[in-house]
Amino acid sequence: MGLDLFASRRPDEIVLTNDDYAAFRQADINLCGGMYSDGGPDGSFRGKVYQILIGEITGVFPTSEWIPPETVKNMYQKMLEFDPEKVGDEVGKYNAPGDVIQLRKFFRVCSERDLGLLGW
Repeated sequence: MGLDLFASRRPDEIVLTNDDYAAFRQADINLCGGMYSDGGPDGSFRGKVYQILIGEITGVFPTSEWIPPETVKNMYQKMLEFDPEKVGDEVGKYNAPGDVIQLRKFFRVCSERDLGLLGW
């Protein structure tokens, strides 16, 4: 798991409302898309590109099939507490500070809308 990550209301299939999709579009998220994800307005991104960064910041590596909404909220809080300028030096060797900013946007939408993450 962890190749692509999709926000979802259910652990067994991708379920988002029209309002969920609108929230992702309004957040103007710019993350790397994957084979089945486009990195923003559809509520998904290429998890493999960010899995180490996410894991180092939050303590949760997005490699499982389902990350429940409560865990996603905790992950978002950890991202808010993290200084993006530490990326590349202390964590996320292959990522940039802007990646943290974009991930925060994604996790904010998930947290506000009570969404979990479905890994593919």
